[in-house]
This record gives sequence, structure tokens and C-alpha cells, in this order.
Amino acid sequence: MGRMIAMAFAPKIGFVNRVRQSIVRILLGGVALSLVTLVGAPFETHRGAVALIYLMIVAVVSLTGDLVSSAVIAIAATLCLRYFFAPPPSSAGMDRPLDVAALVTFLATAAIITRLISRMQQLTQELRRREAYLAEAQRLTHTGSWVWRVTGRDALHLSEEWYRIYGFDPKEGIPAWEERLQRIHPEDRAKWQGAIDRAIDEKGDYEVEFRILLPDGTVKYIHTVGHPVLNASGELMQFVGSSMEISERKRAEEALREAQADLARVSRVTTMGELTASLAHEVNQPIAAAVTNANTCLRWLARDHPDVEEARAAASRIVKDATRAADIVGRIRLLFKKGAAQRELVDVNEVVREMIVLLRGEATRHNILVRTELAAELPAVMGDRVQLQQVLMNLMINGMDAMKDVDRARELAVKSQKAENEQVLVCVSDTGVGLPVQQADQIFKAFFTTKPQGTGMGLSISRSIIETHGGRLWATDHSPCGASFCFSLPTKAEASE
Repeated sequence: MGRMIAMAFAPKIGFVNRVRQSIVRILLGGVALSLVTLVGAPFETHRGAVALIYLMIVAVVSLTGDLVSSAVIAIAATLCLRYFFAPPPSSAGMDRPLDVAALVTFLATAAIITRLISRMQQLTQELRRREAYLAEAQRLTHTGSWVWRVTGRDALHLSEEWYRIYGFDPKEGIPAWEERLQRIHPEDRAKWQGAIDRAIDEKGDYEVEFRILLPDGTVKYIHTVGHPVLNASGELMQFVGSSMEISERKRAEEALREAQADLARVSRVTTMGELTASLAHEVNQPIAAAVTNANTCLRWLARDHPDVEEARAAASRIVKDATRAADIVGRIRLLFKKGAAQRELVDVNEVVREMIVLLRGEATRHNILVRTELAAELPAVMGDRVQLQQVLMNLMINGMDAMKDVDRARELAVKSQKAENEQVLVCVSDTGVGLPVQQADQIFKAFFTTKPQGTGMGLSISRSIIETHGGRLWATDHSPCGASFCFSLPTKAEASE
């Protein structure tokens, strides 16, 4: 009997199975009608009570969603009610209004319930299908969904993918708040907790990136977005959101940063190679001056009465010239050096002066006047000194290249000033040929160049460096000649990593 009941309520699979299940349901319904009839007929049970029991049997059979078996049982229940419980007994005719009403009631009940059950089964299947699609989408995108209650911080829902990302076993039940908190990387817990506390205080959304540390030592990067759920009175009840594992993206970003750093270094080395003659001249000047001062010092000391004061002055000049040469060599070595970006407070005016010293020989060779307008008490910016030197060097060399073949006065102006929103603005202006006609919007694209021997990477790398520091780099054309390249950098806001 148990097997027959299980078959009666089993899902519908194939025509043969549907027929078999209908037969089983009819048999079970017939057995139930028979039992009620056998018990009720000898005692002349009230017809209304029996009709109610028959109606319940029809309803139970209809819960299977099978209209055929439900209709058969409804007709059988009407006949039993007429034959065994309606006077005169033992008559199966349907000549009374009550009999017709009973038949209509039984059939209507069967039709309505089977229709509702069929619709519910369809909705259930559709829901399961959508849940399967959602679970697969979460698996493919490494995104887990969750819901947690503000009071007590209890989790109300955690998706299967969330369990996989955080390394919990769904069979062990929903982990407590303390267990979930322990998964957060110790260095990121304060940031994560701060984002949640602010969202609770403001009853607003929160978005935070952090790391989790699994028991086996695996570190994963997570991007979480939460949205508040308020009740009718405006009280914060829950947060619903998602957690996406972005470890692959972080590794790709790190690889990209390394590739950009290597490319920037290659660009620096290439540029420095092009300036070899000018740099050699810059280094040679203090060395030659040091040699001259050394000979002067020897002459003062070789006299019959050595002039110690003059010799000391000449020696001081030697030290000054040697220091100047060492500084130039140090700056050159710094530009050639390979290493990770080092963020520190940088004086932009000092970087400008350093680049002017390095490029002074190049400017002299092409009869270019370098003029500076550096704002006093300019706030420092947080950045990588070498990368900012590279940007200024690229912009200044581009300006010089644009003036090599012009017949008018050649002037390169470097200006620094405070800008709005606590930013520093630096502009490099020239009196050269200006921006390329109808191609001004392409000059920052990689591999675009107007120089015969250019690589087209200098401005692209420069813009990437400035944007990495949280700033912006742009160019403007001057009328009737020349162009300006300007960049802004934040002084207090943290630059993007």
C-alpha cells in the first residue's frame, strides 16, 4: 500500500507512467469511498455527513494534480451517495436536483484543486529551474549571495557559492557571526567592520574590498556590496547583498602593474639613451670645474708661503662641484633603477628643478630658453618620485622636440600652482608646432606618434602614471603656436593603488 501511495503522488514522467499513476489513484480513491460507504451505509449515516467525507476524498485525490482520476472519483462518489444514502435506496438514477448539485460540486472541486495544484507544480518547477540557473551563474562569476539580520548579526541566507568562497561546509549549518568574522584577514577587519558600522548608522548601502584568510592559509580577495532592508516604520532590519571573489582580477591587476612598470622603465632607459650626449655634458661640467679648482688649490699650496685660506676655498669648491656631479649621476641612476613603486611625500617643485638640471644640456643644444614659474609653499603630493620625474621628463622632451625646427623664439615654460579641490597643477608649455591637426584626441593613445623615430608610448605611459596617482593629464593647443601639457595631482586624497 505504501508503494502504491508513493506512486500516486510521484512526479509525472511519460505517458505510460501517467496512465499507471492515474489507475493507482483511482484504485486508492475507490478503496477510500468503499470504506466510507461500508462503514456509513449500515448505520444510515446522514447524507450530508457522507457527502462531506466524499468531498474530502475527492479533494485528496485532486491534490495529485491528475484531473482524470479526480473526475472519476467525483462521479463514483456521486453514484455512491445516490445509491446507498438517498431514499429510496439502491437506485443509481440522477433524477433529483440534489444529486446533480452533488455531482457538480464534486467535479468543480476536482477541477479547481487540480488546476491549482498543476499551476503550483509548474511554478515550483520554474522556481527550481531559476534557482539552478542562479546557482550556476553564481558559480561561474564566483559570486555568493547572503542576507543577515542587524539584530544579533545572524545570517538568514547564505548561497551555496558563498559557502564555497568562504570555505564553510553547508552541511554544518549556517556559521555564526564570530565564525564569519574570523574568516576576514586580520589586517582588513577594521576596514570591513568600519564599512558595516557606517552602513548601519546611515541605514545605507555599503561596498568594500577586503581579504579573507581560510584555515589552510589561502588568501582570497572579496568585493562585497550590501543593501539595507527597512520595515514600514523605517527601522533597519536586514542587509541583503553579494560577495564576489576577485582574486583572479587582483592578480591580473598586479601583473598589469608590473608590466606597466617594466614598460615605463624601458621608456625611461630609451629616453635617457637619446640624451646621452647632453647628460655627458652635464656631468662633465662639474668634473671639469673640480679639476680646475684642484689645480688652483695645488698652486696656492705650492707657494713659498702657502695661502691656506685660498687653498681651503678652492677645496670647498671642489667638494661643491663633486657633490653636484654626484647628484646628477644619482638622478640618472634613479631613473634607470628597476623596482616597485615607492609612495612618499614628493615636492613637485623639487622634481621640476631636478629635471631642468638633467635636460639643461639638451635645451642649450637646441637654443631653448627654459623658464619656470613655481608657486611658493606648494603642498607636497603622495606619489612615486621616479614616476613623476619620468612624466615631467617626457613632457619637457616633447616640448623641446616640438621646437627643434621652428624659426621663432624657442621657450619652454614650466609652471606649478595650487588648484581647486586641494590639488597641485603643473603645466609644461612650448612655442613649437602645436598639436597635430584633427588628431589631438589621439596623442595619448598607445603607439600614436608624430616623431619619425618615436615609439608612441611616452604620453600613454605618462597618462597612466598620473591616473594611477589619482590625477589627470590633458593637453591644450595654443594660438597661433605651441601647446601646453598639464597634469593635476591630489595633495591629501589617497592616490589609487
